[in-house]
Amino acid sequence: MYRRLPALGPIVWADVTAAGFTAPAGTTTKHLMERFHTLTPAGELVSGARAFAHVWSQLPGWRILGSVAQLPGVLPLMEIAYRLFLPVRPWIQSAFKRRKRRPADCLK
Repeated sequence: MYRRLPALGPIVWADVTAAGFTAPAGTTTKHLMERFHTLTPAGELVSGARAFAHVWSQLPGWRILGSVAQLPGVLPLMEIAYRLFLPVRPWIQSAFKRRKRRPADCLK
C-alpha cells in the first residue's frame, strides 16, 4: 500500500526474501522478517513503531500520523500495540490471502 504513494524523500523498498538480498551488518533476514524495519538516511536501522513513524513522515496522507507518533508518550504506546499485533499478524495475512483467492461469485 505504501509503495504506491509518492514519497517526499527517497524510499527504497527491499524484499528481504529476494535472492541476492544482503541483510545490513548486525542483522539477519530472519530478524528482518520478524518486524517492520527501515534504514534512516543517517544509516540507523529502526524497527517496529519507530519504523512506521519514519515511513509515515515521508508519505503524503500519512505525515500527520508520523507527527502524532513524535508526541511525548505516543511512540511507546504504538510499540506496545505493535507487539500485541505481531502474534496475530500471520493469521490476518493468511485470512486475507484466502479471501483474495476466492472467486468473486462466492462472496455473494
